[in-house]
Amino acid sequence: MTRLEHRHRVPIDSATTWLAPRNDVVIERAIETTNSTATFEAHVGPFHNWHREVVLTSDSDGHMIVDEIVDYRLAVPFWGVLFRPALRHHLRRAPRPGGHQPWWAPPEALDARAATVLSVLCVFAVISGYLGTLITQTLTYAADQFGAGTGEQGTLLAIVRVGVLLSLGIVAMADTHGRRRVLVTCLVGSCAITALGAASTGMIWLGTSQTFARALSTVVVILIAVVAAEEMPAGTRAFAVSVVTMTAALGAGMCVLNLLYVDSALGAWRIAYLVPLLAIYPCLRIARRLPETKRFESRRLRKATDNSARVTDRINWHRFAMLAIGAFLWSLFLAPAAQFLNEFLRTERGFSGILIAVFVLATNTPGGIGIVVGGKLADKHGRRIIGAIGIAGGVLFTVISYLSWGWPLWLASVAAAVIGAIAIPALAVYGPELFPTSQRGTANGGLQVVAVAGSSLGLLIVGWLADRVGGIGQAMAIVAIAPALLVLVVMFWFPETARRELEDLNPADRAHPAQ
Repeated sequence: MTRLEHRHRVPIDSATTWLAPRNDVVIERAIETTNSTATFEAHVGPFHNWHREVVLTSDSDGHMIVDEIVDYRLAVPFWGVLFRPALRHHLRRAPRPGGHQPWWAPPEALDARAATVLSVLCVFAVISGYLGTLITQTLTYAADQFGAGTGEQGTLLAIVRVGVLLSLGIVAMADTHGRRRVLVTCLVGSCAITALGAASTGMIWLGTSQTFARALSTVVVILIAVVAAEEMPAGTRAFAVSVVTMTAALGAGMCVLNLLYVDSALGAWRIAYLVPLLAIYPCLRIARRLPETKRFESRRLRKATDNSARVTDRINWHRFAMLAIGAFLWSLFLAPAAQFLNEFLRTERGFSGILIAVFVLATNTPGGIGIVVGGKLADKHGRRIIGAIGIAGGVLFTVISYLSWGWPLWLASVAAAVIGAIAIPALAVYGPELFPTSQRGTANGGLQVVAVAGSSLGLLIVGWLADRVGGIGQAMAIVAIAPALLVLVVMFWFPETARRELEDLNPADRAHPAQ
C-alpha cells in the first residue's frame, strides 16, 4: 500500500474544491462529508485499494490549510514504476469540476481489472513485437551467409507470410476454447519454434521455422487486440490498442539492438533467435494474472442456454469486405517499407550494422508519440479522420525517405514514423469492434490472411521492381498508389465506431451483454 500525505495552503474560496470527489484517473464516491472533512473511496479506477481523506483548517491570516492523505494500491503490474511518479504529481492537485484526465492517462478511467489486463497484454506485446520483427532485422545477414540475393529474400518473406493460413485455423479456436488459453499457448510455442532458426543450414530451414513461428505470433497479435477490445471501456479501446502497439514497438526496438553485433562475425545473427527462450518461463507466470474475457464468458453462457445463438451470430460480410480491402491496400505498402529497410540502408546507402541500429532506433522511437496521441485522438475525435491523416502523412514521408540521402533521409523517416503511427490505433481497433464475440477471432484471423496476402504481393512487387526501376526507393514510390486509395476507402466507406459499446456495434451480442 502506498501512502501520500499532502499539505496545501490555499485561499478560502478555493478550499472547498478539495472536498469534491475526483473524476479523473479515479472516479470517487464519498463515504463521509462535512463542511471541513471528507472521506472517499474509488468507484472506478486502476486501483485494488483507494482511500482519500481531506481535512480543512483555517490559519491566522485568512487562508485554509488542506491536509490530504491518500492510500492506494495500484492495479498496474510490471509497468507501475512508469506511472507512479506522474500519478503522485497529479494527485497533488485539487479535483477539477467535471474531471480532467492527465495527458498520460486513458480518455476514461479504467477499473482494476481492465488496468491489470492491459498491463499483462503489454508484456505479451513486447515479446510478440520482438518475434514479429526478428526475420526483418536479421534476414539481410542470414542471406549474406547463405549467398541469397534481394529477390530470394523477398520470396522467403512472402513464403513466411503464407503461414498466416495456419494462424487462421488456430485463432478460430479462440472463439470456441477461449482467448486466454490460445493466446498463452501460441506465445510460448512461437518462442520455442523461433529458437530453431538458430540452427538453420540455409534459407529453406530458416524460412520453414519462421513460417510456423510467425503463424503463432500472428495469433498472439490478433488475440491481444481482441482481448483489449473486449475488456476495455468503450471510450478507451483505441487508446488500449495504442498502448499495446507502443509496447510491441518496444519489443521490436529490443530486436533492433541485435544489429549491434550481427555483423561482427559470420553467423552472429543466430544469437538473436535464441533470445525468445528467455521469455517462456516469465510468460507462463505472468499469464496467471490474465483472466478470460467477460464477453467470451458471457457468450459461452448464452450459447449454453440459447439454441438460436449459432444462427444469429454471423460475420457481417459487408464489413469484412470493407476491412479486407483496407488491410490489403495498407499491407501492400507497409510490409515492403519495413522489410526492405535494412537491405536499402545497407546496400543502397552504405550503412553498417551499428549505424542501421542507430538509424532505426532514432527514427522509429519518436513514433511512440504518434501512437499514443493517435489512440487518444481516435477515441475523442473519431477513427476515420485520424486514420486518414496518419495514412496520408506517413506514406508521403516514407516515400521521401526512400528517395533521400543524408540528413533529409533521417528527418523524413522521423516524420513518417510519428505521423504514420497516428493511424495505427485508429485502424487496428476496427477489426475487433465490427464483429460479434463468437466470430471475433475468426473474422480477425481472416482479415490477417488478407493483410498477409497484400504484404506478400507487396514484397514480391517491390523485390521485382527494385531490380528494374533503379532501386528500392523508386519501387516504393510506385506501390504508394495503394495507400492513396486506402485514404479514400477509410473516409467514404468505414463507419465511425468511437465511444460506442461493442454490443451496439454488433446487435447479435445485445441479447446477453457483458456482465
